[in-house]
Amino acid sequence: MTSIILYFLAFALLAVSALNDKGKTRKSLQIGWMTFVKMLPSVITIMLFIGILLSILDKDMISHIIGSESGILGIIIALITGSIVVLPSFIAFPLGGALLNAGAGYAQVAAFVSTITAVGIISLPMEIKYFNKTIAVKRIVFSFLTCVIFTTVIGVVM
Repeated sequence: MTSIILYFLAFALLAVSALNDKGKTRKSLQIGWMTFVKMLPSVITIMLFIGILLSILDKDMISHIIGSESGILGIIIALITGSIVVLPSFIAFPLGGALLNAGAGYAQVAAFVSTITAVGIISLPMEIKYFNKTIAVKRIVFSFLTCVIFTTVIGVVM
């Protein structure tokens, strides 16, 4: 139901935009389409990787590694694993849902999803290039600490 409301709202706002300025609306849609096309190869690759990974790891193995019973060790594994790469949230959240359905614990999934969207050690060289080493390292450390706090809160609440 929520999806229907959001789609309706998006199309209604698109119609309002088109009524106000057709040229800008067309240009915005073209920019959006080009962005989608540029992202598509990486998204497909990531989705294939996730699909293969979830087909290799069975429910018992996921439960054992990052299930509710894995406790602090499972949270640490999820924090470290998630910190390595960076994924956009529209991929990370469905992945988190799939992990929950496969037997992962809430705190472990919170750790994994929050770090995979916020930390991204793999992007450190690029960040150092565009910013500087101090800022890039501080960003990663503060993001990681924020994820630890977030995970702790989820672990206590859930």
